[in-house]
Amino acid sequence: MNVRSEGFTRLIDQTVGLLAQESGPVGRFLVVGRLAQMEPSGRAIVISDLHGDLESLLHIMKDSQFIEDTANLDETILIFLGDYGDRGEYSVEVYYTVLKLKLLFPENVILMRGNHEGPEDLSVSPYDLPAQLHARFGNEWEDPHLKIRGLFNFLYNAALVKGQYMIVHGGPPHQARTIGDLAHAHTKHPQQRLLEEMLWNDPIETISGVCESPRGAGRLFGERITNEALKRFNAKILIRGHEHCQDGFKINHHSKVLTIFSRKGPPYFNSQGAYLDIKFRREFRDAKGLVPYIRKF
Repeated sequence: MNVRSEGFTRLIDQTVGLLAQESGPVGRFLVVGRLAQMEPSGRAIVISDLHGDLESLLHIMKDSQFIEDTANLDETILIFLGDYGDRGEYSVEVYYTVLKLKLLFPENVILMRGNHEGPEDLSVSPYDLPAQLHARFGNEWEDPHLKIRGLFNFLYNAALVKGQYMIVHGGPPHQARTIGDLAHAHTKHPQQRLLEEMLWNDPIETISGVCESPRGAGRLFGERITNEALKRFNAKILIRGHEHCQDGFKINHHSKVLTIFSRKGPPYFNSQGAYLDIKFRREFRDAKGLVPYIRKF
């Protein structure tokens, strides 16, 4: 809460340096481009959109005991689904906390990219992070903003848990055919819309294919797209964020898609936030099996 502009900027630089070196085996996951691949073992905590909600982040850290367990050599992996800032009073503090967690536990934390960490040509509205940085650091806000925009390019596009889960902020890009398409989607933007769809897509029940999204970026995707992606990338369940959920989570596409939403408070006013706490070695046929492991608050 007392960090100054230069301290925040230094933390970003340290995290970028760490992320830039992540390739090949990193703890229990394998890094290919900006894709993290995992075997189905160990425990995972999945946290979705926070949007500057520091209180919910601190609650999850305390409730899950991630820090205590990991300090005792537990094999927990903490997966953030992106959208750390904007729309919340403590965006700077949330970014600071998640980056500090990555530096403290580099082999146990995966920082994914949300649409609020997207490329500059896919702007969000409102984009209030600059105003929050200005309010926090005064006239010294511009350098932290420039640095954090650079950080976004090193965050992960997606994660795959072999035979079980495809994990992404928005949804599967409907034209992705290979692991490389997921891993290197950021290098193909904007010529291809792979990254855009991974960050912006939403599931819909009324179509089977895709159509343009009312968000102004990404697409709405139907059950056929989900089934094709899960088959292609050897998974049974798609885990995602990106959508406000009144009860902290929702299920789509005949229980093939689980959406988690971890933020509480305005402008969403959902009654509950949620995170996922699961053991990867447990196999589930569909997302309904995950419901007992969704921690609502």
